[in-house]
Amino acid sequence: METLLTKAQKLIAVVLGVLLILVVTLSTVHLGFLIAQEIWKPPRFLIPVQGLLDIFSFFLLILIGVELLETLKAYVKKDVIHVRLVIEVALIAMARKVIVLEPDHVAGPILFGMAALILALSVAFYFERQSHREERS
Repeated sequence: METLLTKAQKLIAVVLGVLLILVVTLSTVHLGFLIAQEIWKPPRFLIPVQGLLDIFSFFLLILIGVELLETLKAYVKKDVIHVRLVIEVALIAMARKVIVLEPDHVAGPILFGMAALILALSVAFYFERQSHREERS
């Protein structure tokens, strides 16, 4: 029974990986079209600030997908989830949120909460790196 569950887990992880590859590929193509549209809008070759924010947001979203794919790949290979990759994905997601956030439209406590979350993720990332360095020594 246990081997059946393990095989099912692996199969589901592989299917998720294939679907994630499809989504990331299509999103990358979509990003290319988005950039082309922004470039060809008058005035040509000048992208307005809001257009840049949209592009950067989409770019970071694709980067999150790539990092999730890396996490899934590590899970399929070694049957373990790497904490460092998960923290990296969370940091990228928070960076994306900060980039697209308009502070004028968000309450102060939410901004403090986001700052606390970024600080906590950064501390966790630092300690994870330190523990990894100590393991090598």
